[in-house]
Amino acid sequence: MRTAVSNRLFNGVNTALVIVFSLLCLAPFLHVLAVSLSSNNPILSGKVLLWPVDVSFEAFKRVLSDPGMLRSLAFTAMLTAIYTALCMIMTTIAAYPLTKSGLPGRKAVMLLIVFTMFFSGGIIPEYILIKELGLTNTIWSLILPSLINPFNMVIMISFFESLPRSLEEAAEIDGCSHFGIMIRILLPLSMPVIAALSLFYAVGRWNGFMDSLFYITDPDMYPLQLKLYQLVMNNMANDIMQMEGFRMVELLPESLKAASIVFSTLPILLVYPWLQRYFVSGIMLGAVKE
Repeated sequence: MRTAVSNRLFNGVNTALVIVFSLLCLAPFLHVLAVSLSSNNPILSGKVLLWPVDVSFEAFKRVLSDPGMLRSLAFTAMLTAIYTALCMIMTTIAAYPLTKSGLPGRKAVMLLIVFTMFFSGGIIPEYILIKELGLTNTIWSLILPSLINPFNMVIMISFFESLPRSLEEAAEIDGCSHFGIMIRILLPLSMPVIAALSLFYAVGRWNGFMDSLFYITDPDMYPLQLKLYQLVMNNMANDIMQMEGFRMVELLPESLKAASIVFSTLPILLVYPWLQRYFVSGIMLGAVKE
């Protein structure tokens, strides 16, 4: 009886803590969403917290009617899809050979990979390299420099090594090549880690703007985050100029900035529920039958 009561109490406390921490994580997003759906006067007076005041959809109408914002959304979606696919292909075909203990120079290659996780050439040499290769103002300048993430590749290597060796041995007996083993045996069992790493790559590319800030000057190729960055920074510059006494154009309402943030964040948030089923599925489900 006492054990049952203590278990219920423990579960209740854990549930309460999870709810509290979840609300704390959701609070900033709810505040931005509330600001985006409120009129400007309540926002300036500080009345908007987690719930919209004087509900207005004018900010979203202005965002959706902006051809530059829609163009940036379409370009970012295409860029993210191409980037994620290429990154996963390169990560997979690089990780699989490094799981073979008989591969010549395996330890030296792993040492070089780990070295790049802590040291890099720096921003200036990378910019010079991209410029000399003629990749500025091209989509490849946003893809090639970060095509493989060493940390993600180490995760993929560890996952491959955790799979039973007996599966590969059975495939080798049946005459399957290394490429066939990777495609037919390992990848179907690796959907959870593929989904997780794909989400890491996609979120990193969707939220990235520093590389586009360096390499992209064509407005037609601005990713969504760079477009949002410029929108916010231009508004801050106008604010500073007005404080100095200069007459500037009308400042963007806070609701419009918040609506732009929601507009750029919501698409990548909708991807997670679609991938969640791979996180909760059994990794070895159906791999070995008695």
